[in-house]
Amino acid sequence: MTTNRGTPLVELRDISISFGGIKAVDHVTVDLYPGEVVGLLGHNGAGKSTLIKCLSGAYKPDAGDIYINGQRVEINNPRDARAQNIETIYQTLALADNLDAASNLFLGREIVNSLGFVDETKMEAETRKIMARLNPNFRKFNVPVSALSGGQRQSVAIARAVYFNAKILIMDEPTAALGPHETQMVSELIQELKAQGLGIFLIEHDIHNVMKLCDRASVMKNGQLVGTVNVNEVTDEDILSMIILGKKPAKAA
Repeated sequence: MTTNRGTPLVELRDISISFGGIKAVDHVTVDLYPGEVVGLLGHNGAGKSTLIKCLSGAYKPDAGDIYINGQRVEINNPRDARAQNIETIYQTLALADNLDAASNLFLGREIVNSLGFVDETKMEAETRKIMARLNPNFRKFNVPVSALSGGQRQSVAIARAVYFNAKILIMDEPTAALGPHETQMVSELIQELKAQGLGIFLIEHDIHNVMKLCDRASVMKNGQLVGTVNVNEVTDEDILSMIILGKKPAKAA
């Protein structure tokens, strides 16, 4: 499936990283194309979060290379990652609860007017514009984000990433602890981001979400890559067996 698709948006090539002599990630290669969602699965401790932290700049790998649009890049910290248009949306969302959507969107990157004052009207107008694109049903612009539902909070975090030009999005279990309606909202957001050509790495435990949201799934076990499969060519059971037994399905070999 990855043949004739041009250059990957991201390629993590032969990445290894050890902590105290334990290989958390052992020579793993995964890639991601524009407009694609790749699920990263595996038990806790399988190495999926550690691998992706090498892309987000939280960790520096001991070996291996990172390519963005075919160019080898150095990512030594989160600032380097952002410079490559990589944004991470953690489960905690890192939102300031007491501030509204616009203040969160521009937190630390406020729009100021010619006198140097924060231009709240412009910030709200920009927030309304991006939300109209991502989540047209969003209405609660003037309340603290603490008053928003889980799905609405997700959409604020995603809007912030997209507004500041994310091309590569890392999402850590975006629907964990959300109800069915909210999960559907986040699912629609992800479809919208795909349509806009973003590439998304989705760290996920729920296989049903992977089957629904992802184009491909890369499964890790004990720091190694079991394999990468096209989701539409495998079953839930195939992926489960990759996670538990470390076995790649015959048809995907």
